[in-house]
Amino acid sequence: MKRAAKKIYRKQRARNPELQAFGIAQDQRPIMASLYREAKARLRQRPRSLSVKAGRPASAGETQRLLHELQVHQVELEVQNAELQEGRERMEGLLEKYTDLYDFSPVGYFSLDESGRILEANLTGAAMLGAGRASLMNRRLSPFVAPANRADFLGFVAKVFAGSGKHFCEGTLLKEDGTSFWANFYGTAALSASTPYKWCRLVVSDITALKQAEEARVRLTALALANEELRQEIVRRQVIEQSLRQSELHQTRLLAQSQLLQEQLRHLSRQVLQAQEEERKEISRELHDVIAQTLTGINIRLATLKTEAARNPRGFQRNLARTQQLIEKSVDIVHRFARELRPAVLDDLGLIPALHSFLKIFSVRTGVRAHLKACTGLEQLDTACRTVLFRVAQEALTNVGRHAKATRVEVNITKLPNSIAMQIADDGKSFRVERTLHANGGKRLGLLGMRERVEMVGGAFGVESAPGKGTTIRVEIPLAPTPKPARKKRPAILK
Repeated sequence: MKRAAKKIYRKQRARNPELQAFGIAQDQRPIMASLYREAKARLRQRPRSLSVKAGRPASAGETQRLLHELQVHQVELEVQNAELQEGRERMEGLLEKYTDLYDFSPVGYFSLDESGRILEANLTGAAMLGAGRASLMNRRLSPFVAPANRADFLGFVAKVFAGSGKHFCEGTLLKEDGTSFWANFYGTAALSASTPYKWCRLVVSDITALKQAEEARVRLTALALANEELRQEIVRRQVIEQSLRQSELHQTRLLAQSQLLQEQLRHLSRQVLQAQEEERKEISRELHDVIAQTLTGINIRLATLKTEAARNPRGFQRNLARTQQLIEKSVDIVHRFARELRPAVLDDLGLIPALHSFLKIFSVRTGVRAHLKACTGLEQLDTACRTVLFRVAQEALTNVGRHAKATRVEVNITKLPNSIAMQIADDGKSFRVERTLHANGGKRLGLLGMRERVEMVGGAFGVESAPGKGTTIRVEIPLAPTPKPARKKRPAILK
């Protein structure tokens, strides 16, 4: 009886191939035994209803056993049918999920044979190529690759079929309408039992947005570098502009200073000419009014002496004495003119005796007490430098006598390591140095003359004047003056 039941089961399994799909094979005897026990348990719970049909006479016991076996196998088949139905429903659900995952994946799936023909394609892959899925079957995928990347793609497919592992490639794909997009290929070889030939799985991803982002990043990087270079260029140009602006201001100041110096030199030249004319006028007047009159008186006296020599001897002696006095007076006047033009003691005895003599005459003439304090070693100065120091002291004391209303003036000459310094200080009233130097009225232009004299021998000249402190003139002359003093390196001495 059991053999008959198994025969019926085999016939049922042959009519239901799904049993093999779920792994229910003939040699799965433990599973069959379990089904048999479950069928017998269910059969006990059913009411007994016997309707036995036999083709041959049988005993009641055999009929009862056969009926029992058939009922057990019937229950087995019902259980199997229920499990098969459940498995079919589960398979349909899995198939639906597989279809959703395969067709609606965000990437394209292609199955290619060794010649590169498309065996399978999902909906996403077909949409990427802009063609229907059915029209892609048995078509080669290489014509959809851009000509510039086709050789690389064919080499990539050859590598996929030649070895194991995963391979990657990038290239441009062309759609049916001619538009292109960047794609990333990921392939691996496969071999199935149902197909004897090789095939491969190919995953295609659209990386156009990624490429565009990368290009944008590269452009942004290049733009950032260009902006940095532009910023550095702007900074460099700003520095150059600032330097040019400062240079322009410096040139403007130098030009203004040069114009001012030129104006001062013009005024000084006019003043020198005027001073020369005044000196000539004074000398001419002195010669005409004093020397000429004295000589005329001498001439008259000599003519009178001729007539009185024999007639009045006493008067002759008296007139002769008066004539000698006139001659001595004329000689003194000539000596005074000579001292004012060029003191002989400066050349004969030196700077210190000349200054002593001038200060003595200055004190007698003006009533201002003048003191001189000088160091030794002034003999190292040449004639030009000694003359400059004397003329500066002469002009400074002349200004004190004319304008300062001072009671005391001191001249101090000291020796520095590489120069000789002279300071002339008075206790008179002060004045504004800058306004006086830049005045156009011609007053106190002696300051410019003093400065020019000092700078001619490479020295430095300075003036300070403050209320309640009087005026101080400072002069510094090097012991070894430069042969060609440059005005461009003039010391900042005017205060």
